[in-house]
Amino acid sequence: MVSVLFVCLGNICRSPMAEAIMRNKVEQAGLMEALSVDSAGTGDWHIGNGPHQGTREMLDLHNISYEGIKARQFAGPDFEKFDYIVCMDDSNLNNVKKIPGVKEEKLIKFMDLLPEHELREVPDPYFTGNFEQVYDLLEAGCQALLDKIRSERL
Repeated sequence: MVSVLFVCLGNICRSPMAEAIMRNKVEQAGLMEALSVDSAGTGDWHIGNGPHQGTREMLDLHNISYEGIKARQFAGPDFEKFDYIVCMDDSNLNNVKKIPGVKEEKLIKFMDLLPEHELREVPDPYFTGNFEQVYDLLEAGCQALLDKIRSERL
């Protein structure tokens, strides 16, 4: 089974939205037995909490389930468990690289999946309030990631 982990700061906005979008795409593609998806944060402020209200509203708008998604903190064993570790911005990527056991070959900066886009980081809607913009970026990037995984691993 191929495994993907999305990483942001608090694991309540960007990474759980990406997790839900990717799970939905995997389900629609009939790949639930071949591809698993999770999310984590580099910080510990929201451990155990569900997604942010803005994230839930965007996912509800698009009829995408976020059932069972709870915030957790990224940890060293995640390097062994996941094949693709996708970080939302430079800060998250740098924080993950500082964790003992780092496997840099597994790390992807999310916006590298969308090289044609002018943004190089997924903005944090916790601060910007623009959950719609983030949804659009994550929707496109998750499709690009699924296509990448299909070509490389499935």
